[in-house]
Amino acid sequence: MKVLIVDDDALVAQSLSTILSVEADLEVVGLGRSGPEAIEKYRELKPDILLMDIQMPGGDGLSAAERILAGDVAARIVFLTTFSDDEYIVRALRMGSRGYLIKQDVAQIAPALRSVMAGVCVLEGEVLERSATMRLSARPETDGPQNRPLRGTVFAALTDREYEVVEAVAEGLDNAEVAARLFMSEGTVRNHISSILAKLGLRNRTQVAVMYYRSAQAG
Repeated sequence: MKVLIVDDDALVAQSLSTILSVEADLEVVGLGRSGPEAIEKYRELKPDILLMDIQMPGGDGLSAAERILAGDVAARIVFLTTFSDDEYIVRALRMGSRGYLIKQDVAQIAPALRSVMAGVCVLEGEVLERSATMRLSARPETDGPQNRPLRGTVFAALTDREYEVVEAVAEGLDNAEVAARLFMSEGTVRNHISSILAKLGLRNRTQVAVMYYRSAQAG
C-alpha cells in the first residue's frame, strides 16, 4: 500500500512516515507540506492513499482534496487533523473522502488505512460502511427500503417525517431544497429542524449530519 503524507508541520509528517514505514504492508512514497503540493505529488506518485492535514498555510487540505477528486473520483483521501470539527467532518465526507482521523490516535492510523483499502470509510477510529447512504454528495438512485439505512435507535424519538428531514439534512440540503423534496414549506422545515435539535440535544444541523453518519453503522 503506497501512502502519500501531506502536513505543513515537517516534524509531524516525518514522524508519521517513520511510524507507518515500520508496517510491512505500508510504503510512504512521498511527503508534502501544502494543498498545492498534495495535488502535484498525487498526480506524480499515484499513491493508493493520500493522508493529509486540513489546515495548512500554503493551501488547505479540503480544497486540495476537492481538486484531486474532481480529476480522480476513485482517489482514497484520508484527513488527519488535530481537532474533531463537525463542519470539517461533514465537508470531508460530503466530497467523497474515505476518512477523518485525529492525530492523537496514532495507533489507529495504520489499521484505519487498511480499512480504507478494504473499501470502507473511517471516522475518528470508527469504521463506517461506505455506501450511498453515507455519501452526502449523492442521493441513492432508488429510494426503496432496501436502499435506505436502517433507522438507528438514536433517532427513535423522532417522527417519520422528522427522520426524513434528518436524511435530507445529512445530504447537505438547505431548507429550501428539503422543502422541495419533501413537499412542505420552508417554515415547516425550520419547525421540524428545531424539534429534531431539541429531541436529540444538538446545537445545529451539522451535528445532525454527523450523528447520522455515526449511527449508520449501527443500523
